[in-house]
Amino acid sequence: MTTMTDDHGGDVRLTGIAKTYGSFTAVHPLDLTVPQGSFFALLGASGCGKTTTLRMIAGLEEPSAGTVRLGDQDVTRLPPYKRPVNTVFQSYALFPHLDVFENVAFGLRRRGIKSVKRQVGEMLDLVQLGEQARKKPHRLSGGQQQRVAVARALINHPKVLLLDEPLGALDLKLRRQMQLELKRIQTEVGITFVHVTHDQEEAMTMADTVAVMNAGRVEQLGTPAGLYENPRTTFVANFLGTSNFIEAGVDGRSGADLVVKAGGGRLTLPADRCGTAPAPGGTILVGVRPEKIALTPAADAGAVPEGRNRITGTIRDASFLGVSTQYVIDSPVCRDFAVYVQNVERDPRLVPGAEVVLHWSPAHTFGLDAAQDAEAGVEEAA
Repeated sequence: MTTMTDDHGGDVRLTGIAKTYGSFTAVHPLDLTVPQGSFFALLGASGCGKTTTLRMIAGLEEPSAGTVRLGDQDVTRLPPYKRPVNTVFQSYALFPHLDVFENVAFGLRRRGIKSVKRQVGEMLDLVQLGEQARKKPHRLSGGQQQRVAVARALINHPKVLLLDEPLGALDLKLRRQMQLELKRIQTEVGITFVHVTHDQEEAMTMADTVAVMNAGRVEQLGTPAGLYENPRTTFVANFLGTSNFIEAGVDGRSGADLVVKAGGGRLTLPADRCGTAPAPGGTILVGVRPEKIALTPAADAGAVPEGRNRITGTIRDASFLGVSTQYVIDSPVCRDFAVYVQNVERDPRLVPGAEVVLHWSPAHTFGLDAAQDAEAGVEEAA
């Protein structure tokens, strides 16, 4: 199948875009560029401004300030039907009295195109529904209905496809299957997808770039791996998975590493993985993901390799999760320290009440500005 990209470009450029409703600011002024041909996700909790931002791109909400450009065209004041975008909603909004073929053909027929068979056939092949062409929507599964909605949107050859929580109505197994399907479709057609979701796994599975939104602002922008490995705030660290935080005092530098003190011991982390440049004597939040940590019974502490960050603690709880066991550790530096250990060879000594050493590579450690996050509130971010 040939791609739908064209010479005019499908970049989405938001400049100073903002939206207020009376005294309430839904979206604070933001600048954002979505490159042509990318799969871009706006990720955040309810009320963070992500859907409002999408609706301003679609023309369904008028910005209070700023501009929206699609390629080289300023579309800020254009009505939705004059913008080269189409939107897929969570509800799908299919016509129940039309079969799959006619639902997909609807946009072409409305534009007065008489011969639609070839284009509709290509779209149905793209979404793997060719054999369902003459079925009514009520005879399709939720995932099939969603693919009909995508085909109906794509047949108009938009420069940008906007997806507003498109998988929210599906059950978990089907949602995961459709994540891969949407990514495949986007790769094949090659146009810009902008996807709004509150589901972290969904955004990280599908998107090339993710903008994490919080309270009407973009908190951090990056690749899924970059955001996960190098969060710049506690909100991002906690929204994308689970993180352990240790409040530590800055001791100094050792080459490219920062050395900090916590609980009577020392920890190191790469200086370039700090969201701040703390001075000696200052305070920093040291973060580490639960799956990066190894657990060793205290009796075997001498077997822990040199150069690893280490702290001691006591197992308070252990939960078997199938592929891994989740441990909760009480430690002098952090209560409720979470550790996920793959169930490859389970050590029978790792049970509640056992004294353990937690250890991990300094390279898997990141640092955040403790003062900034105290203002935001770590509890609120979680």
